[in-house]
Amino acid sequence: MTTGLARKLPLSVLDLAPVYEGNSSTEALKATTALAKRADELGFERFWVAEHHNMSSVASTEPAVLMAHLAANTDRIRVGSGGVMLPNHAPLVIAEQFAMLEALYPNRVDLGIGRAPGTDRMTAAALRRNTDGSEEDEFPSNVIDVLGLLGDPRRDSGLHVQFSATPAATSSPQVLLLGSSGFSAQLAGILGLSFAYAHHFDMGGHTNSAADIYRRHFEPSPVLDEPNMIVTAVALAADSADEAEYLSSSHRLRKYGMRMGRRYGLLPPDEALAHPDYAQALQMPSNSHMGTGDEVVAGLAQLGSETGATELMVTIPVTDSAQRVRSLELLAKAWF
Repeated sequence: MTTGLARKLPLSVLDLAPVYEGNSSTEALKATTALAKRADELGFERFWVAEHHNMSSVASTEPAVLMAHLAANTDRIRVGSGGVMLPNHAPLVIAEQFAMLEALYPNRVDLGIGRAPGTDRMTAAALRRNTDGSEEDEFPSNVIDVLGLLGDPRRDSGLHVQFSATPAATSSPQVLLLGSSGFSAQLAGILGLSFAYAHHFDMGGHTNSAADIYRRHFEPSPVLDEPNMIVTAVALAADSADEAEYLSSSHRLRKYGMRMGRRYGLLPPDEALAHPDYAQALQMPSNSHMGTGDEVVAGLAQLGSETGATELMVTIPVTDSAQRVRSLELLAKAWF
């Protein structure tokens, strides 16, 4: 069971609207909607969707559009972007999208901002205004512009001097920086914003380092007095440890393929287990949490304690939509 400290941590969900082998984008988006509705009913804090492009296995390409749909189909859970890849967009466009969402769903909207392209370089070049990579260099300035446009000016100059994001909401979305490196951690600290670390990327143990960088550089801001760090994790709860191991085979194989530069689809467990590369995938180290509800919660509690997270966020790598909901239910039963 959870420790007293971990039990107090809010728990949230990150979803990519995954498109599994043999399914359509429409089915994927319906499954994500069902998952968000169940997360709302179970008491999860937030439900975030990501921005990815030109990927047949991901239906979440435009977070703001999907967020509007999810907010309309839920009652109280916060909906957010995990995240909007700001170098792909003009700051005014993003500020207006999220001002609109906040006006429609006051105090329920999160703007999670990332620096990565969310796709390959060729697709990123097709999305962006420039092709020289300058948008990533301008990322800190663009973040400050978004803040100013949403009513949180951090400097005397910038877009907010001439423009404002409309419609003007009576409240503001919560702005958070996302990242898997010290760069985003440091910037979030300097700006006094909440920081979400992509522990689920399984990048080899840099989570505690990023947390330390964030806290060392944190300066109180108009929106945040103390550091606030969300840590994301892969979590799969099942009725038995053996079932969890079986269901996790799809995720293990796909993760192995990504590390080896091979693009595997999201295969059903039986096909993943029969894949010629699965033996190697099984040997690959992982920071994922798999098992019964109590086993997964114990791992998450330890992660929260080790990182000093103020919130945890889980992503569930299961190929069947009903099993994803079941995993969420088991996790909620053991956590809350």
